[in-house]
Amino acid sequence: MKRAVLLYGLCGCLLIAALKLAEYRFLVVEHSVQIYGGLVAVLFAVVGIRLGRTLAGRKVVTVVERIPSDGPFVRNQARVDELGITPRELEILERIAGGMSTREIAAALFVSENTVKTHTSRLFDKLQAKRRTQTVQTGKMQGLIP
Repeated sequence: MKRAVLLYGLCGCLLIAALKLAEYRFLVVEHSVQIYGGLVAVLFAVVGIRLGRTLAGRKVVTVVERIPSDGPFVRNQARVDELGITPRELEILERIAGGMSTREIAAALFVSENTVKTHTSRLFDKLQAKRRTQTVQTGKMQGLIP
């Protein structure tokens, strides 16, 4: 009796192993492109992570040198009056110099973006500039903003 149970168990085990082997071969043959694609993707991910960690490990040191000023900033009011720049335009010029976008300036001043654009274009005309950066540079050179 024990012998029959062991024989049937061994035959069942061999049958299950044969079916698993057939399933594995079917899987590899049918889906080989996907398997190789997945292996290549894993390889690229590992290389990318390694490269990213290597490059991110390098620290870039930025040195900022402050130029001492003689005192607090004093606006050149004569030049402001000469150019006819309004207080609102000065406020917008200061915010442009602070790096704010048109949308951010409009939100901070509780006005529409078109209003900010109008003031900006008037500043361009008054300071004879074509770009925002040029306007800021001219404003600093003429003592309009710090």
